[in-house]
Amino acid sequence: MRAREADADGFVEHLGVRIHYEVYGDGEVTVLLMPTWTVIDKRFWKAQIPYLARHHRVVVYDGPGNGRSDRPLDPAAYAQDAQVAYALKVLDATGTARAVPVALSMAANWALGLAADHPDRVRGTVLIGPTVPVASPPDTPRAAYNRVDGPSPVLEPSRVPVLGSDPPEQWLKYNREYWIENYDDFLWFFMGQCFSEPHSTKQIEDGVGWGRGTTGEVLIAKSHAPWPDNRDLTDWCARTTSPVLLIHGDDDHISSIHRSRVLAELTGGDLVTLEGAGHIPLARDPVKVNLLIHDFAQRFRTPASQRRTWSRFGHRRKRVLYLSSPIGLGHARRDVAIAAELRRRHPDVQIDWLAQDPVTQVLEQAGERLHPASRWLANESAHIEAEAGEHDLHCFEALRRMDEVLLANFMVFHDVVHDTDYDLVVGDEAWDVDHFLHENPELKRFAYAWFTDFVGFLPMPDGGPREALVTADYNAEMIEHIARYPRIRDRAIFVGSPDDVVDERFGPDLPMIREWTREHYEFAGYVTGFDPAAVADRDALRAELGYRPDERVCVVTVGGSGVGHHLLRRVVESYGEAARLVPGLRMLVVTGPRIDPAMVEPVAGLDVRAFVPDLHRHLAASDLAVVQGGLTTCMELTAARRPFIYIPLRHHFEQNFHVAHRLERYGAGRRLDYADLTPEVLAKAIAEEIGREVAYRPVERDGAAHAARMLAELL
Repeated sequence: MRAREADADGFVEHLGVRIHYEVYGDGEVTVLLMPTWTVIDKRFWKAQIPYLARHHRVVVYDGPGNGRSDRPLDPAAYAQDAQVAYALKVLDATGTARAVPVALSMAANWALGLAADHPDRVRGTVLIGPTVPVASPPDTPRAAYNRVDGPSPVLEPSRVPVLGSDPPEQWLKYNREYWIENYDDFLWFFMGQCFSEPHSTKQIEDGVGWGRGTTGEVLIAKSHAPWPDNRDLTDWCARTTSPVLLIHGDDDHISSIHRSRVLAELTGGDLVTLEGAGHIPLARDPVKVNLLIHDFAQRFRTPASQRRTWSRFGHRRKRVLYLSSPIGLGHARRDVAIAAELRRRHPDVQIDWLAQDPVTQVLEQAGERLHPASRWLANESAHIEAEAGEHDLHCFEALRRMDEVLLANFMVFHDVVHDTDYDLVVGDEAWDVDHFLHENPELKRFAYAWFTDFVGFLPMPDGGPREALVTADYNAEMIEHIARYPRIRDRAIFVGSPDDVVDERFGPDLPMIREWTREHYEFAGYVTGFDPAAVADRDALRAELGYRPDERVCVVTVGGSGVGHHLLRRVVESYGEAARLVPGLRMLVVTGPRIDPAMVEPVAGLDVRAFVPDLHRHLAASDLAVVQGGLTTCMELTAARRPFIYIPLRHHFEQNFHVAHRLERYGAGRRLDYADLTPEVLAKAIAEEIGREVAYRPVERDGAAHAARMLAELL
């Protein structure tokens, strides 16, 4: 899912080549995100567009050879003059008088040519990892001057340099014949060189995916296009009068940082060196690059008056920013309970919620205060729903593919905490905030508490070696984050007890999850979000909710996201047979806030409802529940000591491993697999389980108070 869709798009044409562009936002300053080498399309700016478009106007376009633009095989279509012409055509078509071009790698030549030859169209220029015709200094040990998209467009085998630890034979892949015969292997190699930073598996996969949007034949055509020389470069720099910002990683395996140092001298521009960064920091270090581009573009805006309030010590009201994961509604219910306990300890505290649907529905019902910036959040539940199949959600892969959404939401968070002084930020599985704070520790200026009810990504059995490798890599990065910056999490709180943590390993040569979690977390016990004593009198509760004494009530619920509609259909299909086996069966089907109740055909005995804010009371009053494998609903049933059947989503590692482990420890629930869920099988299970006496392990009742006490200490 895209974090933000284009406000407008279209095509321009130059010498018979059609170029696709998109426009986002309506700010005073236009940022022109230029294409780079044709091996990738404009999606490589995905981490920049949502943030920049909230502050500026953004125009982005595909260069020839990839994306939605044409794929000509005439080298002239890829030459310097043609590339500058495409940029001008896009500026004209979008009504852009002047812009701030931002260019990566090879596109630095086109941006400099644009600034020199058309100074009236350029306010200033940002160059990232520029690959320009600058001679290599004789003592540079890892210079990459003849690589890939440098002054020599193609490395012939005889010209492969020996560069540090890079295997020289690998660069033999950079030649025209290999592009035709082994294009996919070349992409994996080349993208691996672009992302030299550890834990870059997702960025490499993205690059390979974009590279598959073109062909070796197109790269060959590009390689035959005339390449500017050093005299051209020197001339452009001499005639560029607008400001220039250069951003370059000092571990760039494609283009040496020496090039940016030379350009800074020739243009009088500023150079920001990113230590340890590779060739595409806009993907690997997007927060830093976003802020650098934004700050540079800001200088061209008309100054606006600002009003801010600062309160001195003793007059400052304590402020908390609370973030609750929108994947389901369980986080919201427990977080509202924790917030209520926190107010008992600090009655004057102001709690703002940065939240999105469906969490906002719970918060609004509870009378909580939503931060107005919540409207800028990209919807994570919608992404999860788009990733789901028939009762099948590869949760880990969905989270990886949510990187664009998570980065966009972190940038919203960044703006919120930049504009308002918060004493405490609470993130209940706010993956974006936790990850990017560790990646950018200098941005932390508040106490920070992290909540989770599981630790460790686990591969599914059918995921094979690749999934085992990637999950372990994600776990290793998290472990390194905590080891390097233990000060980021002032409190790491596990919602449960140590034995609720799975006794598995993070990956080969990595720690055991339970042991590591004991060392790095405090344990609040489980947080139900309600007092089980309040629903202990089932007869009174059933009467209050309108259930007759002679009814056998089965509640069916599939959580707060929209991924459960397939399970709902299966359960509804079983109703006829279940009602035959269980006389007086009444089935309450709760579709949740993101599934249309109209999808369930009306049948006598079926009570279909959408969002039920007091669902836990219906669960406690039931004789049986049929649910997904989500932790919150299963634990609410466990706390209320009601029998239930749970059907975990296929490929959902949390439901299949973490939740299943916890339920086994409590001796709660009966598990069924979706693949076996015929109407007859489910009806029989309903008949066997409904009204059954249970003997679950007791669930903690003071988890919210324990958690709030830990938060109160940070205030």
